[in-house]
Amino acid sequence: MKLAKYWLYMLQILIVDDDEEIRQLLSDYLTRYGYGVHCAKDDTEMYRQLARNTIHLVVLDLTLPNGVDGLFLARELYRQSNLAIIMLTARSSPYDRIVGLESGADDYMIKPFEPRELVSRIKSVMRRHAMPEELHASTTSDGVVCFDGWELHCSNRCLYTPEGMVLALSKAEFRLMCTFLHAPHKAFHREQLIRCVRNDDGGADERNIDLLVSRLRQKLACAPESGKLIKTIRGVGYMFDAKSVYGQC
Repeated sequence: MKLAKYWLYMLQILIVDDDEEIRQLLSDYLTRYGYGVHCAKDDTEMYRQLARNTIHLVVLDLTLPNGVDGLFLARELYRQSNLAIIMLTARSSPYDRIVGLESGADDYMIKPFEPRELVSRIKSVMRRHAMPEELHASTTSDGVVCFDGWELHCSNRCLYTPEGMVLALSKAEFRLMCTFLHAPHKAFHREQLIRCVRNDDGGADERNIDLLVSRLRQKLACAPESGKLIKTIRGVGYMFDAKSVYGQC
C-alpha cells in the first residue's frame, strides 16, 4: 500500500503498555493529531484489539505483565503480519536497542519521551513502511532484484546466495540493501543511510549504521568475494560495489 492510501482513512494505532497513565497520555495526544487510537495493557488485549480492528502501527512496550516479553511479541508480529512497530521502553542500553530493531521493530524510543517526537517518528515509519510495494513496482516483474549471482526477493525480504542458500533479512537490513541497490557504486554518507534506513528525525546514529552494515557484510560473506561488496569510503561512508544489478529498488 502506497503511503498516500494510508491517508484516505484514519491511521489506526495500537498502544501496548501496562502503564495506564502512559496509555491515556498517548491516546489523548495522538487523537489530537487525527489518529485512531486503541489501547492494550498486555498481550491478551493486544491480540483482541488486532482481531477487532484494522491496525497499521503498534507502539509496543517491552516490559509487560505476566512475564510477557515485548521482544517476543515483536517477533511474532513481524512473522505474522506487515504491521509497523515502534518500541517504547525504559530499556536504554545500545544492546537493547539493537536487539529490539533486530526483532522486527521499525524504530526504538526510550522512556521518558517527548510525545511530539513520537508523532514525528510515526510519520517517518509510515513513510518508510510504504517502500516494499513501491519496490515491487520498480523491480523485475517477479519481484526479484539480481546482482552478481545473488537474488533479493522483495516479497519475503530474503537474500538468495549464488549457491541457493536463503538468508532472511531484518527490516532494517532489507531497507539498507534496497538503498544500496538503488544506486550501486554511489558513495553514501552515513547521514544519508540514517535517513533511508531508520528515521529522518535524528533518532538513529552513525554507530547503529556501522553495526547494521557489519551484519549485512557478514551475510554477504557467505559467498566468495561477496563480503567485499560493501566498501568503506574513508571520510564519507559506504558504497555498494556490485558488478551488475538487474532492476532497481
